[in-house]
Amino acid sequence: MFVDIVKIHIKAGDGGNGAVSFRREKYVPAGGPDGGDGGNGGDVVFVVNTGKHTLMDFRYKKSFKAQSGEDGRGRKMHGKKGEDVIIEVPPGTIIKDSETDRIIADLTEPNQPVVLARGGRGGRGNARFATATRQAPRFAREGLKGQELWITLELKSIADVGLIGFPNVGKSTILSVLTASRPKIANYHFTTLSPNLGVVETRFDKAFVMADIPGIIKGAHQGTGLGIDFLRHIERTRILVHVLDVSGIEGRDPIEDFYVINKELESFSKELAQRPQIVAANKMDIPTARENISRLEEELSSKGIKVFPVSAATGQGFDSLMQELVNMLDQLPPPEPFKPDFDWDSADIEEEPFEIEIVDNVYTVYGPSIDRLLGRVNLDDYESMQYFQRALRKMGIIDALKSAGIEDGDTVQMNDLEFDFIE
Repeated sequence: MFVDIVKIHIKAGDGGNGAVSFRREKYVPAGGPDGGDGGNGGDVVFVVNTGKHTLMDFRYKKSFKAQSGEDGRGRKMHGKKGEDVIIEVPPGTIIKDSETDRIIADLTEPNQPVVLARGGRGGRGNARFATATRQAPRFAREGLKGQELWITLELKSIADVGLIGFPNVGKSTILSVLTASRPKIANYHFTTLSPNLGVVETRFDKAFVMADIPGIIKGAHQGTGLGIDFLRHIERTRILVHVLDVSGIEGRDPIEDFYVINKELESFSKELAQRPQIVAANKMDIPTARENISRLEEELSSKGIKVFPVSAATGQGFDSLMQELVNMLDQLPPPEPFKPDFDWDSADIEEEPFEIEIVDNVYTVYGPSIDRLLGRVNLDDYESMQYFQRALRKMGIIDALKSAGIEDGDTVQMNDLEFDFIE
């Protein structure tokens, strides 16, 4: 089964917790702090596997989680970093944030790993907090949570030349004639249910990738038939070969077909509609084709579109078509990858906001930043509580509470912690 769009959940590993520990040796009755740091969580990494051509692997497995870092231990022993999760995808896979639909990455080249979810940093052990005035800190920091998000994987095939046209005009047959690809072909509409790719080896010592895109019909950009599901696969092509059934044996006019398909392209993407295009007038072996080829050439010559009479059944007429494609590809620049909508690498999971909810003069402060703050403090330790109070001001929580109307004596709640507000 061909699968070209999936939604999955990824979760990086959490950082390990720092350790609270003190030296305990026979002749050192008051040993100093020796708690080690927690290990960093593993990342979720995407890489291109050129041997893959579908997202079928993600049809049944929807969740991927990296390993969390190990906790720190005594004797200043740091926790081990969590193992990364490596996810392999076909070339041409675009990754989007499912919530915002923004493009995060476009994976086209092999051996270029992209980190999509970064593991949380390991917490610091109490040995890190020892100073000249604070010689026995009884607190450490918890590790930070790893990034997690729902993403959409969308496959846009990478091909130099895309074959477009109505169903049953001979695209699959042409692909099989020109390449080693052997798609299943039958005489009914929508026989091709997935894009087929093949490498064209020409006698001009040139090679390029050609894709047969499943039949596009009127209304395809609105989801009619199979069109909208596969129009994405011609967005990367540098040249479009518009295959027309010039014989008209199914009662359709090739000129009308040409305009219908191009209207669908323009409705889907104006940029795509402006892609260089030539016409392969197929089924020239059928006598009725002679009546239509001159009309077609006359109609399209004024638009600067070249028409190449061919017959996929007999294999005639393809040399001139191939030569034209080679000449055009030599002059056209390589396709540009889709640009991310924002700089994903600069996204900082520590800058996530907090929120305040007020019910009966109880001010509940919650959010990821609150979870992390409470994980860093030991509420039974005086020095740790001083750090907590300083952090409340530094993070802007005190100012936010005052802006929300809090007064002395009102209750503040943060997870399981509850205290009275005093300015």
